[in-house]
Parts: sequence; structure tokens; C-alpha cells
Amino acid sequence: MKDQTLTSLSATTTRRKLMQAGGAGLALAALGAPALVRAQSGPKIRIGYWPIAAGLPFYAAIEKGYFKEAGLDVEALRFAGAQQVMEAVLSDRADGTSNGTGSANIAIGELAAPGTFKIFCSNPSNVKNVLDEIIVPAASPAKTLADLKGKRIGSGPGIQNVTLAKTVLERGGATGATVVELPIGQHVAALAAGQLDGCYTLEPTGTIGRLNGTTRVLEAGVISKYVLGDAMAPWFGGSASLSSAFIKKHPEEAKKFIAAYGKGVAYVRAQNVEARQYLKGYTAIEGALTAEVPLAAYMMYNEFKPADVAHFQKFFDLFAEKGIFSSRLMVDSMLYKG
Repeated sequence: MKDQTLTSLSATTTRRKLMQAGGAGLALAALGAPALVRAQSGPKIRIGYWPIAAGLPFYAAIEKGYFKEAGLDVEALRFAGAQQVMEAVLSDRADGTSNGTGSANIAIGELAAPGTFKIFCSNPSNVKNVLDEIIVPAASPAKTLADLKGKRIGSGPGIQNVTLAKTVLERGGATGATVVELPIGQHVAALAAGQLDGCYTLEPTGTIGRLNGTTRVLEAGVISKYVLGDAMAPWFGGSASLSSAFIKKHPEEAKKFIAAYGKGVAYVRAQNVEARQYLKGYTAIEGALTAEVPLAAYMMYNEFKPADVAHFQKFFDLFAEKGIFSSRLMVDSMLYKG
């Protein structure tokens, strides 16, 4: 398993500080310290994130102090990919995932250890709320996906990205295309250098290429169109979750965490221009790109309607059909119930 890059202190230092904090918490309680101070001596909530724009509600909730206001000690753990985020929860190195973590990656973890993950927020995208897209060099003659027949097409790493890339190309008429795994941050450079003919990628890649004049979007919202059958259908490609073990062990803190995370979602919805500043530091998005990158939509667990669950299920069913999932996994069984 790959090592993860943490934004926090080392595990040893963290444990030492927690032990010190435990003693200090008892002293503060005896002195009648405010409830908020005492609450922050509770469990550290370790949340893994993949540094992409879809994690914005989590970043904003940290920077706006929503978790601290709830008396929670939240630690943000940065990983190189969604697969590593999921694996950290499975190995008890993280207590949950932020938005942007691939839903199919989470599902694979759930199949490996049933009952581990509870999704409390997802980030649906489509042709309007753009996350996924096929991009090509700015000078490419391609006008449709079918024009990429037999071409070398890049894809983000991991089973979710590769499976979706192959499915979209196949259903879009690009038969015989070869899919090459490549970190998303290298997609624009690979196209500019002529190493690839196109890429199935995620924002902000398309915006970066457009701003520097090297690439253009051939088609956006491709998962909704080619996998779900409707360009406006919500594709629940990424999700925020907590482990069932954490919820069971710390039910009150779990409820407070989800409520504070929900405040982050509400803030991004209401103040999306202002909220964009919090992409800096958590992602590679900064400068002019901050104002340009498209943002995904967000849906909390108590906002799902039957039609939304059906679209989510259709996405999961693709992975069962392709043999990626060992069996059919029901989305409803993974949704947090409150």
C-alpha cells in the first residue's frame, strides 16, 4: 500500500499530544472551563481527502471554523488518490472521506469489509455542474468522441477512472482506443507534448488547458450521458463518508461532524464565489484558476430522493456488470440514515 502524505503531524507526535490533551482536559473540567474547550479534548476525527475541487465543503468547514464551533478536533489527511483515501479508512488510519473521494472506490472498500462505510454527502455532477470531461489538444481535428477511434487516451489513475474512461469511449463510438493511466495533473502537459490524443479527466484540468491555450473540451458531462443515459442526470462520482466503527463508538461526535460538514455545504451553495478561496492550500488550484474552475453540486444524506438513489445505483451497477465489483452493491445500504 502506498504511503500517504499527511497534512498533520506524525502519528507519534499526535498520540503524545492527545495524551497531554487528555490530562489537560481533566484539569480544565475541574476548573469549570467552557464546554467548547472540554469538547475539543474528545476524539480526533481523521478525514482523508484527495486534493481536488469537489472537496470544497470540507476545506471551507475547516477554514470557517465550523468544526471547531461544534467542539470537534478534525484532522485533514491528504492522499495522492481516492483509492488511498478508501484504504486508509479500511486500515483504521482515517475515520472518513471528504467529497471528491470516488464513490466506486468507497464501494470497493465496502465490498471488501461490509458495513464499513456510511455516505452522508455526495457531489453529483452532469453537463451543467461539470466535473468529468474528455479533452483534446487545442489543434485536434476531433469533433466527436467517435473521432478518437484507435487513439491513445489518458485517464486518471484507479479503477473508477479507468473503468469509466473505457465505458465512455466504447459507448461514444471510439472503438479501439487505448486507455493509459496517468495522474490527472499531467494530462494537459501530455496532450501538449503530443504523447496522448485525448484524456478522460476531471476538472480543473479542462479549465487549466483552456486558460493556457493548449487543450479544449471535446465533451463535458460524459458519465451522465454515456453511463446514466441522460446528460442532466446526476452522477454521484464522489462522496463524503464516515466509518461505521466511528459512528458506533462516537455517535454524538459523528452527528456534530455531519452537521458541521453540512454547514460547509450550505456555505458553498450560498457563497460559491467567496468559498472558492478555500481551494488554495488544499488543492493546486489558485490564482485566476480559482475563479474559473467549475464546481460540483452537493447532496446531503437527507436530501436524496428515490430518483437520485436510482441514478446512484445505475452508476454502481456498471461496476458489477463489468466485473469490477464482486457482487451487486445496493446504494441505499451505504447511505447514512441520521
